[in-house]
Amino acid sequence: MPNPLRIAIIGPGKVAHLHAKAVLQTPDTTLCAIYGRTPAKTRAFADHYGIPGYSDIYDMVDRENIDLCLVCTPHPAHRDPTVAALDAGAHVLVEKPLASSLADSDAMLEAARRNGKQLGVISQRRFYAPCQRIRQAIDAGQIGTPALGVVQMYGWRDEAYYRSDPWRGTWAGEGGGVLVNQAPHQLDLLLWYMGEVESVYGVWRNINHPYIEVDDTALAIVQFKNGGLGNIVVSNSQQPGLYGKVHIHGQNGASVGVQTDGGAMFIAGRSSIAEPPVNDTWTIPGQETQLTQFIADDTAFFNQIDATSYYFGLQIADFRDAINENRAPLVTGEDGRKVVALFQAIYESTRTGQVVKMG
Repeated sequence: MPNPLRIAIIGPGKVAHLHAKAVLQTPDTTLCAIYGRTPAKTRAFADHYGIPGYSDIYDMVDRENIDLCLVCTPHPAHRDPTVAALDAGAHVLVEKPLASSLADSDAMLEAARRNGKQLGVISQRRFYAPCQRIRQAIDAGQIGTPALGVVQMYGWRDEAYYRSDPWRGTWAGEGGGVLVNQAPHQLDLLLWYMGEVESVYGVWRNINHPYIEVDDTALAIVQFKNGGLGNIVVSNSQQPGLYGKVHIHGQNGASVGVQTDGGAMFIAGRSSIAEPPVNDTWTIPGQETQLTQFIADDTAFFNQIDATSYYFGLQIADFRDAINENRAPLVTGEDGRKVVALFQAIYESTRTGQVVKMG
């Protein structure tokens, strides 16, 4: 039996507390240390969890014999601590998105390759039962080739949210807006279900957040290499937040879908998850009547757990097993790069007014 995975967190911000809670709840993992750039915040986090705080990643990984670092810094600050942790000899799991640029993403992937370490990105919604059902239906050929994928995310972020941290709502500090911060979960699911992207045409706007620099709304039309099409509408401009959904329509006419988020959207450190994730569409021939039971089962399960940390725990457990079994985790660094490539293509398409061809 392998020894418990020794885990350190990099970046003592709001979401780091959810990861700490998930580690403490996950079997065969131990929370061992915290790294931060601000001494007072690092010390407060360390004291809260009874772990040592560090200001040097190499020293932390070495002294604490760290197996895995969870990177929870702001998005444009993912690359440097990730590369340092990998070079120091730890595996790394990064909060979404993997980075805010392809250059940073590639530097992180290269560091993982040269050190022979695992690199993954947080996309805990893949571990939702209704999301897993969709993947299983696709794998079983029950909808034929995925032909049309649709993302709809109508959320809300108020001025207090953007003022809560100085990096929010800026190109330099956040790397983008709704596409970079809120949409990556749904974009990841779309790519997981539909496959590789061939081309993207997109536009973004700032509809009702004049106090930020970045997008609060974005739309895109996607062509996939399997011949399928995609449509993306994501926004932080609908108060108090409506829902986030991903629907996949198959070549045989069958449709499957998930409402990953309902009502006011979850904000780390400020709110809980308002509604259970559920399948909201299921027309596979012979299975149409199962939808009611799916919803009942998933709602009952949701009411038994703390969803803000439970699914982080499932992803951490999968990453633990991937390390021990020398296999790829469910969500890899390469998967994270694909999401970055997609939202960067939407930004580029808006800038040029042209369709962006993907590699």
